Amino acid sequence: MNHPDYNSHSELKNELEKNGFSMQKKFGQNFLINETARKKLIDTLDINENTDVWEVGPGLGAMTNEILERGAKLTVFEIDRGFISLIKQYFKSYEDKNKFFVVEGDVLKTWKKHLENNAIPQRFFGNLPYNVAATIIADTIENNVRFEKCVFTVQKEVALRMTAKPGTNDYSSFSVLCQWAYDVKSIIDLNGNNFWPRPNVDSRSVLFTKKENFPACENPALFMKVMRSLFTSRRKTVRNNLQGYLKNNELTLRFLEEAKIDPMKRAEVLSLEEMLRLSDVINRGKND
Repeated sequence: MNHPDYNSHSELKNELEKNGFSMQKKFGQNFLINETARKKLIDTLDINENTDVWEVGPGLGAMTNEILERGAKLTVFEIDRGFISLIKQYFKSYEDKNKFFVVEGDVLKTWKKHLENNAIPQRFFGNLPYNVAATIIADTIENNVRFEKCVFTVQKEVALRMTAKPGTNDYSSFSVLCQWAYDVKSIIDLNGNNFWPRPNVDSRSVLFTKKENFPACENPALFMKVMRSLFTSRRKTVRNNLQGYLKNNELTLRFLEEAKIDPMKRAEVLSLEEMLRLSDVINRGKND
């Protein structure tokens, strides 16, 4: 089955209408119709023959096609049944060669089960709505699943949080989470004209590169809870936010002192290293 012209919004629209399908706003569906941008993103993903790749939300397969043409082994996670039926037809030749696999359903509910019988892929790719980006990045890191490289396209404001440094307005628990496991840098900004349907927000693509020396902590699940608690209220001090989590003022002050953190600071000025140190102090203190 012939693919539609991925650079033509009218042809993509006709393809959907011809098959009785429509775009699902609830799934955050937007197709990248800029061929130059698509190639740049896949160049950044750095794949070659037999690289194992996951893609979230392939849609009608514009990026999927680019990945498969470079020889990668690709697993896509798609929730839209209409899109699933079409991409299975478009990429049947790759499926027959065991180069293309479709996991149906919500990726947030299917990725762990899929991983039970498969190795962690080297690459992870997707044009992700914010809620999916934040949740799946958190899920994978907490479950000790890290990819060598990821390329994500997200709303620009989300990308700003991913790369934000301590002391800036965009620095948040999500910034800490991303930068804990990966080196994160921006790739390209994409305004709404690069997509169909045209979104009302600008997007930015980012590259995640697996940290060679992953900053260790004794209890990753606890670290994530502690780190999020510190950002519960940006106006409150570290002491107040942490006390809300620990429910014990004496322990809160003791743990902050042991971690050498000023209780009057706010979370947005704390470094990753300080938060990891605090998490380890709390982990040991709770086990005393």
